[in-house]
Parts: sequence; structure tokens; C-alpha cells
Amino acid sequence: MSDSWSATVLTLFPEMFPGPLGLSLAGRALEAGTWSLEAVDIRSFATDRHRSVDDTPAGGGPGMVMRADVVAAAVDAVHPSGDPRPLIYLSPRGAPLTQQRVRELAAGPGVALLCGRFEGLDQRVIEARQMEEISLGDFVLSGGEPAALALLDAVVRLLPGVMGKEASGEDESFESGLLEYPHYTRPQLFEGREIPAVLTSGDHAKVKAWRRERAEETTRQRRPDLWEKFLRKRP
Repeated sequence: MSDSWSATVLTLFPEMFPGPLGLSLAGRALEAGTWSLEAVDIRSFATDRHRSVDDTPAGGGPGMVMRADVVAAAVDAVHPSGDPRPLIYLSPRGAPLTQQRVRELAAGPGVALLCGRFEGLDQRVIEARQMEEISLGDFVLSGGEPAALALLDAVVRLLPGVMGKEASGEDESFESGLLEYPHYTRPQLFEGREIPAVLTSGDHAKVKAWRRERAEETTRQRRPDLWEKFLRKRP
């Protein structure tokens, strides 16, 4: 395995990658070799002439379910025993992705991601391969590919050297347990609205205090769940 941070994505639609990850910060880092990306077609591990990857759900019901044997063969080919990378299944029933988990993944050797489709994946392969289930939020996508793209974008930007300034991520939403403060730039006057005077005062202490107050106010108003968690952790 390469020394760079390594991502492998198991998907029925490998042509969706790198997609937006081939552009901007992630794309430049990919081209520079800071990280690597391999998209593997799950369907290539099907054994019948129709290349079937799904079947009807046991017990009846709508839709189809991804087969345990086909997915297991794909997983074992790219994530053999001893691979230190976490094996993650993107699923709406997974644990919510957090900035803390993103930081942990960025500090590791890489990740192997499984993108579900249809009604989901046979539970037996999830258990047998000890997959970590992660969700982007309380909504359902057509498949795990958009979630995989989002997760990788969040992680790659934290890899050393990817962002221009190492400190540029320190004040972002969730890093301190709060949502981020509002931002302003030129022009000084826009449609009758001025930049808050404190931000052009040159007093760095007052600017810092103002930003902290706005971050706390925004978090309290928009995310009471985060605000309560912040209050519990505050000394």
C-alpha cells in the first residue's frame, strides 16, 4: 500500500468517481499524490451470466437487497485481513458522521467505503466483515455514492498540506463544538448593509470576542442539541 492516504470505494457506479473529488483542493491533492482513490465495481464480482448483485428480500417486501456473497467477495479483494483501514458502509441507519470522526479518519492510513444500493445490504455480510455504518443525516439517498463523496471531501481537506493555511480549519463549524461565526468582506457597504464596525476596528481582541459571541448565538438559535452539548463540556 502507498504511503499516501488511501481510499477504496466499492460501488455499482465506479464512473461516479472521482467526480467532484477531481477538482479544487481534493483534486490538486489527488494529482500531487497526497492521497489516492480507487473505485471498484462490485458487479465484477458477480458469478452468474447476468452479473446479478441483488435478490428479493427474505420474508418478502418491496425492492431488492444486495447479496452477501457478491459483496463479501468484493470486500475481501480490496480489504483483506490485516488491512488497517476502517471498512465503512454508508447507510441511512448508521451513526451520524461527525467532525471528530472525520479528524480520526484523516489521521489514519485511509478508508475503504462500501456504497449501498436498492433496499440495502444483507445484514450477514455487515456483521461478518465488521463494517462500521455511517450516515450523513436523517434522510435517504438513492445510493451511498454521494455520501462517500461527501465523506472523502471532508477527510481529504484535513490531510497535511491540502488546505493553504494549517489554521484555516480551526474556526470552522463543529471544530470548537459551535457553529461558525458569520463572515464579511468588501465592499464596505452592500445594499445599505455595512460590515459590523468591530471587524474593521483593528482591535483583534474585540474581533475575537465578537466572533465567539456570534458563534454561540448562532449555535444556540439553530442547533440547540449542539448548544446543550457545548454547555455540558464547558468548564
